[in-house]
Amino acid sequence: MIFQKTGIPGVFAIELEFNRDARGFFARSWCENEFRSHGLTPRIAQCNISFNERRGTLRGVHYQSPPWLEAKAVRCTKGSLYDVALDLRPDSPTYRQWFALTLSAANRRALYIPEGCAHGFLTLEDQTEVSYEMSEFYHPEAGRGVRWNDPAFGIVWPAEVKVISDRDRSYPDFVSL
Repeated sequence: MIFQKTGIPGVFAIELEFNRDARGFFARSWCENEFRSHGLTPRIAQCNISFNERRGTLRGVHYQSPPWLEAKAVRCTKGSLYDVALDLRPDSPTYRQWFALTLSAANRRALYIPEGCAHGFLTLEDQTEVSYEMSEFYHPEAGRGVRWNDPAFGIVWPAEVKVISDRDRSYPDFVSL
């Protein structure tokens, strides 16, 4: 795996290293030792799949509050999406900044989002599927979010939001943590 730093500490774009032959290719998509060597949380507590019928579906921007902070590695297994990591760590030099990356079944990239950062995505194609490896179990009581279009962050989305949950649409304006 090739770990590429982004402008936000702890957020990494992860590229696969392909071993190709006449059959196709083989590549590791997770390695506890490699994640640990880059200072990333290697624990996987839960794996999730999100299937999204329509282009323009927005999910997020979500995180879990302490003591249930979660890191996640996100990969698109069908279709494509615009994936966003938002730094909500008050002591971070990039607090309230975001990084985005297009993930697709074709490019096979992943985005690693550390504890204390929020995550959201916008699908760019119909029938988009997303796979997540999570470092913590889901705790509904700890589930939090910020609004996708909150001016406190200025996230620029590449397409119109057509489908969004009432919860994600109605988060109040951000107040510093």
